[in-house]
Amino acid sequence: MKRQVMVIGLGRFGSSVATTLFERGHDVLAIDQDERRVQDIMPHVTYSVMADATSEAALRELGVTNVDLAVVATGTQIQSSVLATVLLKRIGLPYVVARAENELHGITLEKIGADLVIYPEQEAGERLAHNLAYTGVIDYLQLGEGFGVSKISPPRDYQGKTIDEVGLGPRSKSGLTVLILKRENDVILTPDRFERIREGDILVIAGKDDSLERLEGSMDQG
Repeated sequence: MKRQVMVIGLGRFGSSVATTLFERGHDVLAIDQDERRVQDIMPHVTYSVMADATSEAALRELGVTNVDLAVVATGTQIQSSVLATVLLKRIGLPYVVARAENELHGITLEKIGADLVIYPEQEAGERLAHNLAYTGVIDYLQLGEGFGVSKISPPRDYQGKTIDEVGLGPRSKSGLTVLILKRENDVILTPDRFERIREGDILVIAGKDDSLERLEGSMDQG
């Protein structure tokens, strides 16, 4: 599912989020007050604009009301990140991710309405982008170049079908392997290919990134 995303702050973290989401096929509006950063990222996003994200008028002029989610990546500029987050939620943005510099900053962001707070020492930009890009993905971990593990919430049309029937069995052509099936308080390691998926199950799947992305994309379409 293609999304409209706004990324505010084009430091290393913000640039990584913006470019990775754009590579995944999403429309990305990248904003910074530094002209050089705006120009540098221009070929790698849908739009890049030099603007003040602490101005409600500027945000509205940029069409923030049409955005599905925003990432406030100006973590080191605490006052700016807090104000931008407040404005985005007041305007009515449905989902705001904000980067925190420290615990107190993070608590403040949560209190003013940030839907998700990210700490740079715990999250990398590419990992966040992968999680945001697909609605069924709970978490993603890169294990090596082009290879990773995704923790997913299976779509409704998987319910009642076996792991084999949804194309995730050991003999499937997808090349993906279900490492873990979590069902309430039970954890099933390397579940049998005839195990039926139930409502509320969580799957941990390993494979090549391109195969994982095809699976996650098909889940969004479903």
